Amino acid sequence: MTKHVGGPETPEQLADRQARYEPVDSRQYRIVAETGEDAGWVGYWERTWHDQQIWEIGWAVIPAFQGRGLASSATGLLIELVRAERLHRFVHAYPKVENAPSNGICRKLGFTLLGEVDLEGRWGGLARCNDWRLDLSEGD
Repeated sequence: MTKHVGGPETPEQLADRQARYEPVDSRQYRIVAETGEDAGWVGYWERTWHDQQIWEIGWAVIPAFQGRGLASSATGLLIELVRAERLHRFVHAYPKVENAPSNGICRKLGFTLLGEVDLEGRWGGLARCNDWRLDLSEGD
């Protein structure tokens, strides 16, 4: 499940991430399957991109639950929360170029592909990613 984000984390890194995601205001949410089981997460956070403050959005679904549209549905719902904050005009997603399912989610949800970029990986090095952008002011 972590092959597109730099590989597995150590137990300490997982504990740190969990502690950051638990507060109510963390903007990180569980994805729950129709069975009531935890299926993954979706979230958004602020980022400076090309000298501009934007939202970045991301998601992950446990392999056993992939292919059911859960990430698309959860991300679509989350975009409405992001839009309602009215803080930044754009939300970006940066799936790796070879991550066809996540790139498909961006396409399905109306993001515009701006091109490929190299982003710093979780543990150093660069990852080749697509820069997808959604204009949150559209539809106002």
